[in-house]
Amino acid sequence: MFVASKLPKNNGSSGWVEMLPRCFAKPALESSVMADVVVIGGGFAGLSAARQIVRLDPTVKVVVLEAGLVGDGASGRNSGFIIDLPHEVSAEGLGGGSLDRARRDIKLYRTAIDLGMELADEHGWGKEVFDPCGRYSVARGTQGDEHILSYGKQLDALGEKYELLNTREIGDVTGSPAYTSGMFMPGTVMIQPADYVRRFADSFSDPVRVYEQTPALSFKNVGGSWVVKTPKGVVTAGKVVLANNGHAQSFGFFKGQLLHVFTYASLTERFDPKRLPGHRTWAATPALPMGTTIRRISDGDNDRILVRWRYSYNPSLTIGDSQVNSAGRVHDEKFLTRFPTLKGLRMQYRWGGPMALTWNSVPAFGEVAQGVISACGCNGLGASKSTAAGIAAADLALGVKSELVDILKGYDKPKQLPPQPFLTIGAKANMKYKELRAGDE
Repeated sequence: MFVASKLPKNNGSSGWVEMLPRCFAKPALESSVMADVVVIGGGFAGLSAARQIVRLDPTVKVVVLEAGLVGDGASGRNSGFIIDLPHEVSAEGLGGGSLDRARRDIKLYRTAIDLGMELADEHGWGKEVFDPCGRYSVARGTQGDEHILSYGKQLDALGEKYELLNTREIGDVTGSPAYTSGMFMPGTVMIQPADYVRRFADSFSDPVRVYEQTPALSFKNVGGSWVVKTPKGVVTAGKVVLANNGHAQSFGFFKGQLLHVFTYASLTERFDPKRLPGHRTWAATPALPMGTTIRRISDGDNDRILVRWRYSYNPSLTIGDSQVNSAGRVHDEKFLTRFPTLKGLRMQYRWGGPMALTWNSVPAFGEVAQGVISACGCNGLGASKSTAAGIAAADLALGVKSELVDILKGYDKPKQLPPQPFLTIGAKANMKYKELRAGDE
């Protein structure tokens, strides 16, 4: 029997949620229901698993349990990048023998993008939800410039397309004088993450049922079936898919193997696009790891700027307002150095979102108990990795051989983390070092 030691708790709402019209929650589970597969978690991984299951077999009954509201959790709190290439613009991430791993990662990421493309085409989603516009990597100095050039050589080795931009060219895109060089990679898709997962959940009909405000409190095996208890209901199913990322540990799985980290974002109030030159819609990740991510977003006739920076280690799986506000003060500084012409523009929303990392940067994937499949341990890049893991978990649950399953099962198992207090000391010191190394990035 697996009992949740804690339930997901979100600190405030993300700007992505606040920008959307008020949603009306799907019903909570208030009865006993039967299913073939029960999915715990209604984010990228869980919804992708449910879709893949019924794609493989339209007769399979699937129940998805979301502890809160779809879009309010981690999936609706990221920066909205479905990236198709390894994230860090650094030769360290792609050098030597790791090219084979990079190719496997790219396969995972592009499978996630393909699923999003299918959804957007099927339901007529516009670019405000799903925009295959590509992304930029941007540098703010010599060190960042060198990383971009080095990464370009690695992309050459992988046979991937990209375009290098000089100071003037990246300035023409961003409207900012702050960047010294850039790289454009055409394969990334930008999404409005909260809207994306809400629409994804709304796309289901029988035999998939999505219940909101229905946390799984426990599950146990009874006579070969899994009985999942919720506050007011029960689901009995043959298989369980754990799609709750860091909260898999709340049920006792991957004990001492998941590192719980939060990242933070701020979103400006609307502004007249005439105040800032450059393209109206673009997204940029930093040349150096732990640098600052920026998105310019069209919001009707107006625009907004999103700033994401700062990582914190939070083993409690929760954060407080003080941490959000502390990161926000630095967001304000980084925003002003990049967009001095927008001085005086306020940040309207601030939030943090969780990630689950492993010490050796591998997924927490596979059958963790008989009939219980994990699609957790995203290690960042949640939209890409979690989507792919959800699809592979569905394949594994239904006994279907697939390349995704082979790739994910081919990684090493998550390593055991150091004991406390060395873990906390080391994690905080490592993140602080990387922040300092990133400098103005």
